[in-house]
Amino acid sequence: MLPPTLRTLAGPLPLPLVQRIAQASLEHVLERHPELFDRLGSFAERPIAICPTDAPFEFTLVLARRTVRASRQGARSHRCATRISGPLVMLLALAEGRLDGDAEFFGRKISIEGDMETALALRNAAESISLDFVRDLLPRWRLARGPARVLLGTLRRSLLTREGLPCN
Repeated sequence: MLPPTLRTLAGPLPLPLVQRIAQASLEHVLERHPELFDRLGSFAERPIAICPTDAPFEFTLVLARRTVRASRQGARSHRCATRISGPLVMLLALAEGRLDGDAEFFGRKISIEGDMETALALRNAAESISLDFVRDLLPRWRLARGPARVLLGTLRRSLLTREGLPCN
């Protein structure tokens, strides 16, 4: 679960700001991993909702269009082929390949609604490109990279440790 302090800090963030951060993050990851499109094939056209159960926002991805739409949790205003829900830290760890998605799904720690083929294609694509959000989201400005790496790395390690998830 996301620590209450982080949930409290994120709650009042304006949706347009969250949207801009999410879009910039997606563009940064896709710039580093263009092969993601090859791995997803036609599934890249299908909207995929990522719904952290412990955060105030949900995100709908359409990777073929390189877009993400943020919405307040529970709004469900965006149509999607697949909806993946679970604690934010777990969803991020799954994307980075730190956890076995099948085990988490069958252990009922995450839920998947809708088209399972799309969910499997996303999982396989994410596993094949070795996502590392600390590395992949570092700022372009060289002087900021070191401090950002330390800050993001420490935050990730702290959140993973708090949840008993693998850190390496």
